[in-house]
Amino acid sequence: MKRIGLIGFPVAHSASPAMQNAAFAAAGLDWQYELWHTPLEELAERVWRIRDDDSIAGANVTVPHKVNVMPFLDEISRHAEAIGAVNTIVKRAPPATSPSPVGRGAAALIGDNTDWIGFLNDLRWHGVDIGAGAAPDGRKTLVLGAGGSARGVVYALAHSGLAVTVVNRDAARARRLVDDLRAVFPDSRLSAQTLDVDGLSEAAQDARLIVNCTSAGMAPNQDATPWPDGAPFPRDAVLYDLVYKPRVTRLMRQAESAGLRVIGGIGMLAEQGAAAFALWTAGLTLPLSIAEVANVMRRALGDACATA
Repeated sequence: MKRIGLIGFPVAHSASPAMQNAAFAAAGLDWQYELWHTPLEELAERVWRIRDDDSIAGANVTVPHKVNVMPFLDEISRHAEAIGAVNTIVKRAPPATSPSPVGRGAAALIGDNTDWIGFLNDLRWHGVDIGAGAAPDGRKTLVLGAGGSARGVVYALAHSGLAVTVVNRDAARARRLVDDLRAVFPDSRLSAQTLDVDGLSEAAQDARLIVNCTSAGMAPNQDATPWPDGAPFPRDAVLYDLVYKPRVTRLMRQAESAGLRVIGGIGMLAEQGAAAFALWTAGLTLPLSIAEVANVMRRALGDACATA
Protein backbone atom coordinates (compact mmCIF):
# COMPACT_ATOMS: atom_id res chain seq x y z
CA MET A 1 0.00 0.00 0.00
CA LYS A 2 1.19 3.51 -0.87
CA ARG A 3 0.70 6.36 1.55
CA ILE A 4 0.20 10.10 1.13
CA GLY A 5 -0.02 12.49 4.09
CA LEU A 6 -0.91 16.06 4.99
CA ILE A 7 1.87 17.91 6.82
CA GLY A 8 0.63 20.75 9.00
CA PHE A 9 -0.02 21.99 12.52
CA PRO A 10 -2.83 21.39 13.32
CA VAL A 11 -4.39 19.05 10.73
CA ALA A 12 -7.25 17.30 12.55
CA HIS A 13 -9.84 19.63 10.95
CA SER A 14 -8.82 18.78 7.37
CA ALA A 15 -11.32 17.37 4.87
CA SER A 16 -8.50 16.19 2.58
CA PRO A 17 -8.55 12.53 3.71
CA ALA A 18 -12.23 12.23 2.78
CA MET A 19 -11.73 13.47 -0.78
CA GLN A 20 -8.35 11.85 -1.49
CA ASN A 21 -9.29 8.43 -0.11
CA ALA A 22 -12.53 8.52 -2.11
CA ALA A 23 -10.49 9.25 -5.24
CA PHE A 24 -7.96 6.49 -4.52
CA ALA A 25 -10.82 4.00 -4.11
CA ALA A 26 -12.56 5.17 -7.30
CA ALA A 27 -9.28 4.81 -9.22
CA GLY A 28 -8.71 1.29 -7.86
CA LEU A 29 -5.52 2.30 -6.03
CA ASP A 30 -4.41 0.64 -2.80
CA TRP A 31 -3.36 4.02 -1.44
CA GLN A 32 -4.16 5.75 1.84
CA TYR A 33 -4.25 9.44 2.74
CA GLU A 34 -3.23 10.28 6.30
CA LEU A 35 -2.96 13.28 8.61
CA TRP A 36 0.56 14.02 9.83
CA HIS A 37 0.43 16.42 12.78
CA THR A 38 3.83 18.13 12.52
CA PRO A 39 5.10 20.91 14.81
CA LEU A 40 7.85 23.08 13.31
CA GLU A 41 10.58 21.36 15.31
CA GLU A 42 9.60 18.02 13.73
CA LEU A 43 9.38 19.25 10.13
CA ALA A 44 12.88 18.24 9.02
CA GLU A 45 12.41 14.74 10.42
CA ARG A 46 9.01 14.46 8.72
CA VAL A 47 10.49 15.31 5.34
CA TRP A 48 13.29 12.81 5.85
CA ARG A 49 10.72 10.08 6.60
CA ILE A 50 8.97 10.85 3.31
CA ARG A 51 12.26 10.47 1.48
CA ASP A 52 13.32 7.32 3.32
CA ASP A 53 10.04 5.36 3.50
CA ASP A 54 9.34 3.45 0.28
CA SER A 55 5.64 3.19 1.10
CA ILE A 56 5.22 7.00 0.93
CA ALA A 57 4.50 8.42 -2.54
CA GLY A 58 4.27 12.10 -1.60
CA ALA A 59 2.52 14.62 0.59
CA ASN A 60 0.45 17.74 0.87
CA VAL A 61 1.59 20.68 2.94
CA THR A 62 -0.67 23.13 4.76
CA VAL A 63 -0.24 25.96 7.26
CA PRO A 64 2.13 26.83 8.78
CA HIS A 65 4.67 24.88 6.70
CA LYS A 66 4.05 25.88 3.06
CA VAL A 67 7.13 28.12 3.15
CA ASN A 68 9.09 26.38 5.92
CA VAL A 69 9.25 23.11 3.99
CA MET A 70 10.91 24.54 0.89
CA PRO A 71 14.60 24.40 2.04
CA PHE A 72 14.24 20.67 2.76
CA LEU A 73 13.26 19.79 -0.82
CA ASP A 74 15.48 18.97 -3.77
CA GLU A 75 13.60 20.93 -6.42
CA ILE A 76 10.88 23.59 -6.51
CA SER A 77 8.57 23.97 -9.51
CA ARG A 78 8.46 27.33 -11.25
CA HIS A 79 4.88 27.82 -10.07
CA ALA A 80 5.71 27.16 -6.42
CA GLU A 81 8.82 29.32 -6.63
CA ALA A 82 6.87 32.25 -8.05
CA ILE A 83 4.06 31.89 -5.51
CA GLY A 84 6.58 31.40 -2.72
CA ALA A 85 4.85 28.37 -1.20
CA VAL A 86 4.60 24.59 -1.64
CA ASN A 87 1.39 22.66 -1.03
CA THR A 88 2.34 19.38 -2.77
CA ILE A 89 5.43 17.18 -2.52
CA VAL A 90 6.09 14.59 -5.22
CA LYS A 91 8.58 11.79 -4.64
CA ARG A 92 10.71 10.66 -7.57
CA ALA A 93 13.48 8.09 -7.80
CA PRO A 94 16.46 10.00 -9.28
CA PRO A 95 18.48 8.63 -12.21
CA ALA A 96 21.67 6.90 -11.17
CA THR A 97 23.65 9.63 -12.94
CA SER A 98 21.85 12.43 -11.11
CA PRO A 99 21.41 11.52 -7.46
CA SER A 100 19.46 13.54 -4.94
CA PRO A 101 21.55 16.12 -3.06
CA VAL A 102 21.24 13.97 0.07
CA GLY A 103 23.07 11.05 -1.51
CA ARG A 104 23.20 8.58 -4.40
CA GLY A 105 20.13 6.38 -4.57
CA ALA A 106 18.00 8.56 -2.30
CA ALA A 107 14.59 9.62 -3.55
CA ALA A 108 14.24 13.19 -4.80
CA LEU A 109 11.47 15.38 -3.39
CA ILE A 110 9.92 18.00 -5.68
CA GLY A 111 7.82 20.81 -4.25
CA ASP A 112 4.91 22.10 -6.29
CA ASN A 113 1.85 24.30 -5.84
CA THR A 114 -1.59 23.28 -7.11
CA ASP A 115 -3.64 26.02 -5.42
CA TRP A 116 -3.41 28.36 -8.38
CA ILE A 117 -4.58 25.84 -11.00
CA GLY A 118 -7.24 24.55 -8.60
CA PHE A 119 -8.66 28.05 -8.39
CA LEU A 120 -8.70 28.52 -12.17
CA ASN A 121 -10.21 25.08 -12.76
CA ASP A 122 -13.01 25.78 -10.30
CA LEU A 123 -13.80 29.09 -12.00
CA ARG A 124 -14.11 27.18 -15.29
CA TRP A 125 -16.25 24.49 -13.64
CA HIS A 126 -18.66 27.22 -12.51
CA GLY A 127 -18.68 28.77 -15.98
CA VAL A 128 -16.87 31.93 -14.93
CA ASP A 129 -15.07 32.98 -18.10
CA ILE A 130 -12.14 35.14 -17.12
CA GLY A 131 -10.70 34.89 -20.62
CA ALA A 132 -7.35 36.45 -21.36
CA GLY A 133 -6.63 40.05 -20.51
CA ALA A 134 -9.11 42.61 -19.29
CA ALA A 135 -12.79 42.44 -20.09
CA PRO A 136 -13.95 44.59 -23.02
CA ASP A 137 -15.18 47.17 -20.53
CA GLY A 138 -11.80 47.29 -18.77
CA ARG A 139 -13.04 45.87 -15.48
CA LYS A 140 -10.60 44.10 -13.18
CA THR A 141 -10.36 41.50 -10.43
CA LEU A 142 -10.28 42.42 -6.75
CA VAL A 143 -8.44 40.17 -4.29
CA LEU A 144 -9.05 40.56 -0.55
CA GLY A 145 -6.02 39.63 1.55
CA ALA A 146 -2.30 39.32 0.95
CA GLY A 147 -1.33 36.06 2.65
CA GLY A 148 -0.34 32.70 1.16
CA SER A 149 -3.75 31.98 -0.38
CA ALA A 150 -3.82 35.40 -1.99
CA ARG A 151 -0.40 34.83 -3.54
CA GLY A 152 -1.67 31.72 -5.30
CA VAL A 153 -4.83 33.44 -6.52
CA VAL A 154 -3.03 36.56 -7.75
CA TYR A 155 -0.48 34.35 -9.50
CA ALA A 156 -3.33 32.51 -11.25
CA LEU A 157 -5.03 35.72 -12.33
CA ALA A 158 -1.81 37.40 -13.49
CA HIS A 159 -0.86 34.19 -15.32
CA SER A 160 -4.21 34.52 -17.13
CA GLY A 161 -3.47 38.12 -18.10
CA LEU A 162 -6.02 39.86 -15.86
CA ALA A 163 -5.68 43.21 -14.16
CA VAL A 164 -5.72 42.67 -10.38
CA THR A 165 -5.99 44.95 -7.36
CA VAL A 166 -4.89 43.45 -4.03
CA VAL A 167 -6.68 44.96 -1.03
CA ASN A 168 -5.34 44.34 2.47
CA ARG A 169 -5.52 46.03 5.87
CA ASP A 170 -1.71 46.08 5.86
CA ALA A 171 -1.19 47.94 2.59
CA ALA A 172 2.57 47.41 2.74
CA ARG A 173 2.04 43.64 2.67
CA ALA A 174 -0.23 44.01 -0.36
CA ARG A 175 2.44 46.07 -2.11
CA ARG A 176 5.08 43.42 -1.39
CA LEU A 177 2.85 40.77 -2.97
CA VAL A 178 2.31 42.97 -6.02
CA ASP A 179 6.03 43.74 -6.34
CA ASP A 180 6.97 40.04 -6.04
CA LEU A 181 4.58 38.97 -8.80
CA ARG A 182 5.43 41.90 -11.06
CA ALA A 183 8.94 40.43 -11.09
CA VAL A 184 7.43 37.20 -12.45
CA PHE A 185 4.97 38.90 -14.83
CA PRO A 186 6.65 42.19 -15.90
CA ASP A 187 3.74 43.17 -18.17
CA SER A 188 1.05 42.44 -15.58
CA ARG A 189 -1.41 45.07 -14.38
CA LEU A 190 -1.21 44.66 -10.61
CA SER A 191 -1.93 47.26 -7.95
CA ALA A 192 -2.39 47.46 -4.17
CA GLN A 193 -4.94 49.25 -2.02
CA THR A 194 -5.80 49.57 1.68
CA LEU A 195 -8.71 47.49 2.96
CA ASP A 196 -10.95 50.15 4.47
CA VAL A 197 -14.22 51.72 3.39
CA ASP A 198 -12.62 54.37 1.16
CA GLY A 199 -9.96 52.12 -0.37
CA LEU A 200 -12.37 49.26 -1.00
CA SER A 201 -15.04 51.54 -2.45
CA GLU A 202 -12.55 52.92 -4.94
CA ALA A 203 -11.04 49.54 -5.84
CA ALA A 204 -14.35 47.70 -6.14
CA GLN A 205 -16.26 50.09 -8.35
CA ASP A 206 -15.04 48.51 -11.61
CA ALA A 207 -14.41 44.92 -10.43
CA ARG A 208 -16.01 42.02 -12.26
CA LEU A 209 -14.61 39.32 -9.94
CA ILE A 210 -13.99 39.61 -6.18
CA VAL A 211 -11.99 36.87 -4.46
CA ASN A 212 -11.82 36.62 -0.68
CA CYS A 213 -8.49 35.15 0.38
CA THR A 214 -8.79 36.11 4.04
CA SER A 215 -9.93 33.76 6.81
CA ALA A 216 -12.74 36.12 7.83
CA GLY A 217 -15.97 34.13 8.13
CA MET A 218 -14.27 30.76 8.58
CA ALA A 219 -15.61 28.53 11.35
CA PRO A 220 -15.69 29.09 14.28
CA ASN A 221 -15.78 32.84 13.46
CA GLN A 222 -18.75 32.67 11.08
CA ASP A 223 -19.98 36.16 11.95
CA ALA A 224 -16.83 37.84 10.62
CA THR A 225 -16.58 39.43 7.18
CA PRO A 226 -13.75 41.24 5.38
CA TRP A 227 -16.23 43.62 3.69
CA PRO A 228 -16.66 46.76 5.82
CA ASP A 229 -20.05 48.34 6.37
CA GLY A 230 -20.59 51.24 4.00
CA ALA A 231 -18.54 49.87 1.12
CA PRO A 232 -20.75 49.19 -1.93
CA PHE A 233 -20.45 46.07 -4.05
CA PRO A 234 -19.93 46.53 -7.80
CA ARG A 235 -22.76 45.70 -10.17
CA ASP A 236 -22.86 42.41 -12.10
CA ALA A 237 -19.77 40.98 -10.39
CA VAL A 238 -19.01 37.47 -9.11
CA LEU A 239 -17.94 36.97 -5.49
CA TYR A 240 -15.68 33.95 -4.88
CA ASP A 241 -14.94 33.09 -1.22
CA LEU A 242 -12.09 30.63 -0.61
CA VAL A 243 -13.66 29.77 2.77
CA TYR A 244 -15.55 26.47 2.58
CA LYS A 245 -16.57 25.97 6.22
CA PRO A 246 -19.31 27.14 6.49
CA ARG A 247 -20.54 26.47 2.95
CA VAL A 248 -22.22 29.92 2.89
CA THR A 249 -20.30 32.72 4.63
CA ARG A 250 -21.50 36.07 5.86
CA LEU A 251 -19.59 37.71 2.99
CA MET A 252 -21.43 35.52 0.50
CA ARG A 253 -24.76 36.52 2.02
CA GLN A 254 -23.79 40.21 1.85
CA ALA A 255 -22.80 39.93 -1.80
CA GLU A 256 -25.85 37.91 -2.76
CA SER A 257 -28.11 40.50 -1.14
CA ALA A 258 -26.40 43.11 -3.34
CA GLY A 259 -27.23 41.09 -6.46
CA LEU A 260 -23.88 39.36 -7.03
CA ARG A 261 -23.40 35.74 -7.99
CA VAL A 262 -21.57 33.94 -5.16
CA ILE A 263 -19.30 30.86 -5.17
CA GLY A 264 -17.82 29.12 -2.12
CA GLY A 265 -14.36 27.61 -1.87
CA ILE A 266 -15.12 23.90 -1.64
CA GLY A 267 -14.64 23.41 -5.39
CA MET A 268 -11.15 24.92 -5.30
CA LEU A 269 -10.25 22.45 -2.53
CA ALA A 270 -11.36 19.59 -4.78
CA GLU A 271 -9.61 20.93 -7.88
CA GLN A 272 -6.28 21.56 -6.17
CA GLY A 273 -6.55 18.09 -4.65
CA ALA A 274 -7.18 16.56 -8.07
CA ALA A 275 -4.16 18.40 -9.46
CA ALA A 276 -2.02 16.99 -6.63
CA PHE A 277 -3.47 13.50 -7.29
CA ALA A 278 -2.35 13.86 -10.92
CA LEU A 279 1.21 14.67 -9.85
CA TRP A 280 1.45 11.71 -7.46
CA THR A 281 0.00 9.22 -9.95
CA ALA A 282 1.82 10.45 -13.07
CA GLY A 283 2.80 7.50 -15.23
CA LEU A 284 0.10 5.18 -13.88
CA THR A 285 -2.73 3.93 -16.07
CA LEU A 286 -5.96 4.86 -14.31
CA PRO A 287 -9.64 4.23 -15.17
CA LEU A 288 -10.56 7.87 -14.42
CA SER A 289 -9.62 11.17 -16.02
CA ILE A 290 -8.44 13.92 -13.70
CA ALA A 291 -11.73 15.76 -14.34
CA GLU A 292 -13.55 12.64 -13.10
CA VAL A 293 -11.23 12.49 -10.09
CA ALA A 294 -12.14 16.09 -9.28
CA ASN A 295 -15.84 15.24 -9.45
CA VAL A 296 -15.33 12.29 -7.07
CA MET A 297 -13.60 14.69 -4.68
CA ARG A 298 -16.40 17.25 -4.97
CA ARG A 299 -18.96 14.62 -4.00
CA ALA A 300 -16.82 13.37 -1.09
CA LEU A 301 -16.31 16.91 0.19
CA GLY A 302 -20.01 17.63 -0.04
CA ASP A 303 -20.73 14.62 2.15
CA ALA A 304 -17.88 15.39 4.58
CA CYS A 305 -18.77 19.05 5.02
CA ALA A 306 -22.49 18.29 5.32
CA THR A 307 -21.78 16.07 8.33
CA ALA A 308 -19.01 18.21 9.86
